[in-house]
Amino acid sequence: MSAHRPDILLRSGNFFNFLTPDASIITVEDIASGLSNEARFNGQTHSFYSVAQHSVMVSRIVPPEWAWHGLFHDASEAVMKDIPKPLKRLLPDYQILEQKIEAAILAKFGIALPLHPSIKAADLIMLATEKRDLMPPHDHIEWPGVEPLSDVIAPLTPAAAYECFMARYCELVALREGVAA
Repeated sequence: MSAHRPDILLRSGNFFNFLTPDASIITVEDIASGLSNEARFNGQTHSFYSVAQHSVMVSRIVPPEWAWHGLFHDASEAVMKDIPKPLKRLLPDYQILEQKIEAAILAKFGIALPLHPSIKAADLIMLATEKRDLMPPHDHIEWPGVEPLSDVIAPLTPAAAYECFMARYCELVALREGVAA
């Protein structure tokens, strides 16, 4: 077997293949694990803050019919990392691969691209809130008219973020199945 495999071993014991992501087996636990251990903003925050916690918060501020999509909107980062936008813009090949992997993972959870505009709007609200609560003071305004949430973010540990993501997933599964959560 080649030392340069195009896949990674996931928490579930399955392999995720970057070249054929649609054929890869990825579970919600794999997503929750990857996202709960992945720091937003390349870790340049006052406290560790995970992509999993961010995703749960996005799922809570979008209209209820888009909560499922909000929870999974960054699911590709469970295998690809949360690359900061300024760096990602310099990596066109990475962006192409990311789009392919994003589409494949989202499809496994019944989500088609493009995502509803409410997801991007919620993502920007969270970004403004995260920068206010977790980053050093700065006066750079990137999104005029985007107001942060009134609540202050209390960062979770990776283990707590994993549990929070899984709880939100179970809550949304129950709602989708018409069962009281």
